[in-house]
Amino acid sequence: MLKLAKLTDYAAVVMTAIAADPARLHSAQELADRSHLPPATVSKLLKQLAKARLIEATRGAQGGYRLTRSAEQITVADVVDAVEGPIAVTRCSIHTGDCNIETSCGTRANWRLINTAIRQALEAVTLAQIAAPLRRSSNENPLTFHPRAKSAKSTKSTVLWPTPE
Repeated sequence: MLKLAKLTDYAAVVMTAIAADPARLHSAQELADRSHLPPATVSKLLKQLAKARLIEATRGAQGGYRLTRSAEQITVADVVDAVEGPIAVTRCSIHTGDCNIETSCGTRANWRLINTAIRQALEAVTLAQIAAPLRRSSNENPLTFHPRAKSAKSTKSTVLWPTPE
């Protein structure tokens, strides 16, 4: 199964809480309360997100955290990178020299292609989109991901969220 780490999911939850009111500073405790996560977990995530320059911290009694750029300019890929490091389906997708069969591997190029497709899909979704209410207006189109080359088996695009009925 290909899945993101639990902390990455939690980071997206914290980031959407900040994006819900981007103009003001949010304390770590407030974010923990709003996201129903342990304060220690939220503090750890805030440090990682700040290190990745997705959020900035302001110290002091009136301090807190806010986005460094608009939610429309931060992608899900940015959040994944901040918590997990570079997106990689396999080690050889991003690093060379880590595998004993690297020089004779017939699938390495294909794994890189798959890795690129996943990265492009995560880059296509912004924090603003995942922070938006679940019920979208009926005139708003869903986000679709269009692969560069369509396979012979499928000519459909992948819808990343359903439109309201």
